[in-house]
Amino acid sequence: MDTLHAAEELATYQSLQAVQDQPSTDGKRLPLIARIYGVLVLLQGLVSLPQLVWDVIDNARRFLTGHMHIDALSLNFILSVLHVAVSLVSLLGLVVFGILLLRNHRRHAAGWSYILMPLTLAEGMLSLALDGLGTNLLLPLVQLAILVALSISLDPTLIEERRLQHSLKRMDDRDDYESALTHGMLGRDPTGKGYISLDFFNSFWLFVIACIFGLLVETVYHLLVYGEFQDRAGLLWGPFSPIYGCGALLLTVFLNRLWRSNPLLIFCASAVIGGAFEYFVSWFMEVAFGIVAWDYTGHWLSIDGRTSGLYMFFWGLLGVLWIKIILPRLLWLINLIPWQVRYSLTAVFLLLMLVDVVMTLMALDCWYGRLSGGPQDSPVTRFFGHYFSNDYMQSRFQTMSIDPARSNRG
Repeated sequence: MDTLHAAEELATYQSLQAVQDQPSTDGKRLPLIARIYGVLVLLQGLVSLPQLVWDVIDNARRFLTGHMHIDALSLNFILSVLHVAVSLVSLLGLVVFGILLLRNHRRHAAGWSYILMPLTLAEGMLSLALDGLGTNLLLPLVQLAILVALSISLDPTLIEERRLQHSLKRMDDRDDYESALTHGMLGRDPTGKGYISLDFFNSFWLFVIACIFGLLVETVYHLLVYGEFQDRAGLLWGPFSPIYGCGALLLTVFLNRLWRSNPLLIFCASAVIGGAFEYFVSWFMEVAFGIVAWDYTGHWLSIDGRTSGLYMFFWGLLGVLWIKIILPRLLWLINLIPWQVRYSLTAVFLLLMLVDVVMTLMALDCWYGRLSGGPQDSPVTRFFGHYFSNDYMQSRFQTMSIDPARSNRG
């Protein structure tokens, strides 16, 4: 039996080694559609970048000559400047990304796709704060979807996982091999510098799990401290709080390389990151929709009521627990997703989450429109007014209150 077991282990090792020794995918030619997209984003950057720079120069000239008045301290001006700055960086990134796609540099293109995703998201959020929900968000949403799809097809780590999946199907002893892969913890950072590989697959499932886990912890905490059960979900459907999902991703990105560091360093970094994130989310919700979801005014070390010393302490503690204890177990949990449905299940959940997020934004926008006295005669506003009325929204989002006068929108 020992000889048989040793032979099985040797066969498993040799099969895994054979997969890892396959030639790199960097030299493999990209699909035609990826190269076409490379041409399009390159043209978009080369055409839009000079136009945007010219608009900035022209507006500056008009301001200096007295032909245009600007209130430099107004929130609208500050948001507009941020929007232009993010757009400039994003367009430069698209030019680089397009060149990398055309030159068939998969690895570098995958890295740039992960850089462009948060830039595109920031561009869309600033557009939402300035102009509300409308066709202005169509381009960022489409571009974000394409970047996600390309990152999955370009990322060498995910490509290697798909190779291992195909190898698994060819093996006679699938259970032993799958066990070997699971205990080897696919998804670990292959460079060894960080704990987890920051690819789309890992990031998405960390986001989803943190959305649910964070909501559960907050609900139990509120119940124990205040003796009241309160629906604290952040989306129209499902037990999801995207604030915790995004916070978990931020902690993972910034603390990934600190996973071997002193817990005190991790605590301090987490407290600052979490506090800054909580402040930004509170500010953005108020600017975009006039929403106040929490107010820490009067709390210890309160900063504009958006965050406080107590909750920064909680963020610091959560960061230590996250990077030292929770993250390794979550990676193990993610590895339990069966190979046969690994990517199809991710695609289905991604689609459902996107629908949930978009519908939530539209429902919040219509709620804002009703309270601000906006027209309610379009099919969209009538639909949301009927199915997601003010009473429904207040019942679903029990911690939120909307005051249109607080927002930056007219």
